[in-house]
Amino acid sequence: MKIAFGSDPNATEYKEKMMKYVVGLGHEVMDFGSDDPIYAHVAIQVAEQVAAKKYDRGILFCGTGLGMMLAANKVKGAYAAVVGDVYSAQRACLSNNCNIITLGSQVTGEKKAEALIHEYLECTYIYNDRSGKKVDAIIEYEQRH
Repeated sequence: MKIAFGSDPNATEYKEKMMKYVVGLGHEVMDFGSDDPIYAHVAIQVAEQVAAKKYDRGILFCGTGLGMMLAANKVKGAYAAVVGDVYSAQRACLSNNCNIITLGSQVTGEKKAEALIHEYLECTYIYNDRSGKKVDAIIEYEQRH
């Protein structure tokens, strides 16, 4: 898969370690930067690229993951979730068809982040009766507004 990465300046080193980890898993990565103190700019750029399907998924980092998630979700076609446990990382993909995850460099240790990223990238969303109609409702709302 092709994975787009971005972060705020405080998470630069953390992002670089996670990019190296993802390359080690056999994925292609692109770094959209971390120099802009207005992290929303990086989040939006990554989200636009993922929504346009130029990248299969995105991974964003800031202190908590919350700000990046909020900014990325403003882009039509971008569905970002902050993840802090393995089950949520799996469900972000399996239940919610998220194309972006966000993590907090100040609240998530590196080994845990690797486990979360691994689980997220291993999953493939498959439309089903349990989640499909819920995901459809989100997309339908987005398309109407």
